[in-house]
Amino acid sequence: MGAPELPLAAAQCRLGRPGRPRKPTHEPVAVTTCPPRLLDVDADAAYLGVSSWTIRDLDAAGVLPRVRVPLPNGGELRRLLFDRADLDRLIDVWKDQRPMLSGGA
Repeated sequence: MGAPELPLAAAQCRLGRPGRPRKPTHEPVAVTTCPPRLLDVDADAAYLGVSSWTIRDLDAAGVLPRVRVPLPNGGELRRLLFDRADLDRLIDVWKDQRPMLSGGA
């Protein structure tokens, strides 16, 4: 006679799927991610709520300072990167320059 078959193994053969799911033996670890400080054109556009072309226009006009990452060969990274702090300062400047509506009473 052969060894007795285990009940879950028999069910697995009969049903064609694995046995009872196992409970995790450890608590899940919450992973906290740090938001990046440098953002590319698409992330800038999403952050400010404008199009990517507006970000490029702000860069070309010198309104939004670009972060230039140097490369070992003396060149620089071609990717357009902007500092999140500069974006926040730009938002503050835009808030301060908002024209006041005159009330007609």
